[in-house]
Amino acid sequence: MYRLITRDNNAKRGEFHTVHGTIQTPVFMNVGTAAAIKGAVSTLDLQAIDTQVELSNTYHLHVRPGDLVVKKMGGLHKFMVWDKPILTDSGGFQVFSLAGLRKIKEEGVYFQSHIDGKRIFMGPEESMQIQSNLASTIAMAFDECPPHPATRKYMQDSVDRTTRWLLRCKTEMERLNSLEDTINPKQMLFGINQGGTFADIRIEHARRISELDLDGYALGGLAVGESHEEMYEIIEQTVPYLPLEKPTYLMGVGTPANILEAVERGVDFFDCVYPSRNGRHGHAYTNHGKMNLLNAKYELDERPIEEGCQCPVCKTYSRAYIRHLLKAKEMLGLRFLVTHNLYFYNKMMEEIRMAIEEHRFQEYKRDKLARMAEGE
Repeated sequence: MYRLITRDNNAKRGEFHTVHGTIQTPVFMNVGTAAAIKGAVSTLDLQAIDTQVELSNTYHLHVRPGDLVVKKMGGLHKFMVWDKPILTDSGGFQVFSLAGLRKIKEEGVYFQSHIDGKRIFMGPEESMQIQSNLASTIAMAFDECPPHPATRKYMQDSVDRTTRWLLRCKTEMERLNSLEDTINPKQMLFGINQGGTFADIRIEHARRISELDLDGYALGGLAVGESHEEMYEIIEQTVPYLPLEKPTYLMGVGTPANILEAVERGVDFFDCVYPSRNGRHGHAYTNHGKMNLLNAKYELDERPIEEGCQCPVCKTYSRAYIRHLLKAKEMLGLRFLVTHNLYFYNKMMEEIRMAIEEHRFQEYKRDKLARMAEGE
């Protein structure tokens, strides 16, 4: 259940109550694709940096270790030792982006595993069954992720199919939640709005799926090649047609600037691989922009990554030491940077929530963007 606490213009400050605890929104979900954050960051580390939600991938866990293995181990929470909320995406995006050979039919998608080439079928019912086996807090509906750019006809046909698939997802989840051996009978379902950069298709789709009274709604198919301005325009036009009293999730986005712009337009759930991926490439997010710790100027720098940062890394280690670890190809260096970056994102969301509560979000956003643009 979602409770809207206050609004600052269109920015929303809310609470989302789940069987695994209450999520304070806006929230950034830390991405752990295969039930682990890339960069050797453990669930104990996630607790230490105030992570609220961990996100895992249905497709990847289905092919390895197998969702039935996870179910036999007591579900994803028990398997990875994490007691807070977990969101699992439906596998749709991976099916369309990773699978080289695939065939889309009304019943679902036939494709080959990217690991061993094994032939796999996934449709709405299969995606729900896998996610039920994983026993996540929030399951995402199985949708088609249309290519960018796409013709209007392709997009409309794709969105219509996604709507039909959503109805099947809802029916199947209700059935699964009623079974005696279901690990999490209170699993929630989020529907996904599609339509590319066609605002009228997006709006009509938002209207149709809002009638289904789901637990939450996501904007999918953005940050796939369109400009930031196009993305912001679509968010601005579509969000008003999604229920205000339900969480709105912008999938796979993004940079700190993307998040600030989307919060301003009424979005309150986010996820992105940027903080972990950039950390693994030697880059750290700070309030003064991104730093490349591989730079020679940090060789003798005794300061933390960011002075004043309260993450476990900045409280303990120097830029010089972290640079050494990176140059020596020690995994510890990557772990430190991923930990710092995730802390930075989690902390930024905390600041955003406070700014909305105090009705000064516009001022916060302006100052944050100006500082981050300064560079070191």
